[in-house]
Amino acid sequence: MVKAMTVFGTRPEGIKMAPVVMELESRGEFEPVVALTAQHRQMLDQVMSLFSMRADYDLNIMKDRQTLHDITVRALEGLGRVLADSSPDVVLVQGDTTTAFAAALAAFYARIPVGHIEAGLRTDDMYNPFPEEMNRRLISSLASMHFAPTAEARRNLLACGVPADRIFLTGNTVVDALKFMASKSDAPLPEKFVAMHSPDRRALFVETHRRENLGEPMHRVCRALRRIVEADEGCEIVFSVHRNPLVREVVFGELEGLDRVILLDPVDYLVMIRLLRESFFVLTDSGGLQEEAPSLGKPVIVLRENTERPEGVRAGNAVLAGTDEDRVFGEAMELLKGGARYAAMSQASNPYGDGRAASRIADAILFFKGLSAAPPDEFRG
Repeated sequence: MVKAMTVFGTRPEGIKMAPVVMELESRGEFEPVVALTAQHRQMLDQVMSLFSMRADYDLNIMKDRQTLHDITVRALEGLGRVLADSSPDVVLVQGDTTTAFAAALAAFYARIPVGHIEAGLRTDDMYNPFPEEMNRRLISSLASMHFAPTAEARRNLLACGVPADRIFLTGNTVVDALKFMASKSDAPLPEKFVAMHSPDRRALFVETHRRENLGEPMHRVCRALRRIVEADEGCEIVFSVHRNPLVREVVFGELEGLDRVILLDPVDYLVMIRLLRESFFVLTDSGGLQEEAPSLGKPVIVLRENTERPEGVRAGNAVLAGTDEDRVFGEAMELLKGGARYAAMSQASNPYGDGRAASRIADAILFFKGLSAAPPDEFRG
């Protein structure tokens, strides 16, 4: 039996790790252990409840206005104690958060193999996104198993010198999570949305929170959003506002009280899926939303200068707009016209997964541990 510890601390990690936790729990070959840093407390708790996950360890490290130094030190120290107490056979980390990096480093110090879920994403700019690009590069150096979501991610890993036999092409677990939740009944919409939304208006779903967009870049995005609703009376902005005070200060300062702008506190995952379905298109700097929206047929305007998820741009699901006010405004107004471009972006297939990533990850662990004769089949996006 393989004692497999999953470690996560943020809402996006929780969503993407949930299918893996459920897969491990369903198999007799595994003894699953769940460890949380709670780098993001409230938003992570939503995910834990939604997926009915239970934590075996909870470090609860979150503090108000925490810095990267705070998160790294508290997570590393806490996870060192957790690993000493639990002694897992493998530690699984997801993506590129500071929690994921600290967990991989703690496991390395304990000489425990690390499996990196969503491995191989790259922008090749160490400060963009910050600190995620460096986190994932460092995790690649520490991991023994690399679960690449796409063929491009695998090519990136090979270019970094990762041995081919340590890379498993799995697809992204976010598609597993989305398909699992799609089988459930629709969640009720937030009261504030119901009170302010008009069915005859096209809703534009917005979420932006990345560190490199804090400050002036986010002000530019908000000014573009203001111009959009002023230019097109048939649309409305539905903004899921991250709990980071630096995000909320800008967004509420720029947009609160404007007609046809609905500012929501972060909603749970099932409600977010419902809001995405209600939307006309999405504006975001979120990596997860870039992966989720294509499954729901929603075009994405990416509020970043570059993306480690170029597959969506190439497939026609997404367009890079950065945070330039005029560019964001222009791309949004073009999509609001509908027509051929909107149709093409809303009908492209999802290049990120097929809903079987968690199963492939479990199979790959058994193969790595010598408990299976063959590696899992590959995702072919």
